[in-house]
This record gives sequence, C-alpha cells and structure tokens, in this order.
Amino acid sequence: MTAGKPFVSAAPTPPGAPIASSAHAEEAQASDPHRLRHALGRFATGVTLVTAADPSGAPVGLTVNSFASLSLEPPLVLWSLREASPTLSAFRAAPRFAVNVLAESQIELSRVFASRHAHRFAAGAWQCGDDGVPLLVGAAATFLCATVSQQQAGDHVLFIGRVLHFADSHEPPLLFQGGRYRRLGTVL
Repeated sequence: MTAGKPFVSAAPTPPGAPIASSAHAEEAQASDPHRLRHALGRFATGVTLVTAADPSGAPVGLTVNSFASLSLEPPLVLWSLREASPTLSAFRAAPRFAVNVLAESQIELSRVFASRHAHRFAAGAWQCGDDGVPLLVGAAATFLCATVSQQQAGDHVLFIGRVLHFADSHEPPLLFQGGRYRRLGTVL
C-alpha cells in the first residue's frame, strides 16, 4: 500500500482475505455511490434530531446520524448537513444548535423529522433553550451548542459546535445500521 492512499477493493472482501489496492479498484469504488453507501451503512450510529431557531425565531430541525464527538477539551461536537437541504440557510445563520440523541421510544419522531412533514415540532415534547433552540424532552441525551465553525466538505457542510450545556438520561438510545433502526444488544 502506498503511503497516503486508502486501500480499496472492487468487490467485497471475504473475512481474513487481504485487501488489495489498485488504481482500477479505486476508480470502480469512486463511481459507485450505492456500494459506498452500503459499506458506510455497516457502521452503526445513533440517531439525533438537530434543532435550531431560524432568523425569525421559528424552530427548524431534522433527523441526523452524522453526529460525533470531536474534543473534550474544549468540548466540541460535529455534524454535517447536505448542501441541498432546505434547512441549510437556517442552520448557517443560527448562533446555536442542539443535538437531541433519540431514545428507542422516539423512533416515530425520527421518521417525522426525516420526512417533509410541515409541522414537525407538533410531534414530541419540547422545551425552549438559549436563543430559542428547541430541546427534546425525554431524549437519551441533549447537547446545546454554540456554532464555532462551518466548513464546506464535498456536498455537505460540516458544523462544529462548542457544548454549552448537556443532559443525559438512562433511556436506551435509538440506533441505525444498514438502513434500519436498531436496539442496543447484549453487552460484550
């Protein structure tokens, strides 16, 4: 493998088999977004609702699974949003946002916020945080953040926020893997 180049394989690799690298394999993978999406789906994530208030004070939000912890010192988190999203301008203008980690019992709320439903905030119980940011009651965890960075990354915008306040509960989180919702399994 050449330093600085990722290893790729044009076909699924059986367990234990070596992973080959070639320019042809890299081109094949780069031109097949369906296979890339399938491979990325092997990674289990939590499910969140990212919320903010638009410049008029109206709540905006959507289902996001691109959330991650970035740093503990300072406390930073990140998430990304497609450039084509109708909520992009609202999030770009928002000084604060919240990441609401959904509990297993909130699966329907995830579906509502992933849809084009016009009255998303009619579902669920909400509190008003700093700058009018909606905070979900009963979430597995909630992080209220100040936006510190917005960066263009491919067809998405990466948002980095400094955690100002957070809360967590004993509710089991909702998971997403392979295009399906999941529950936590047995502790290994």
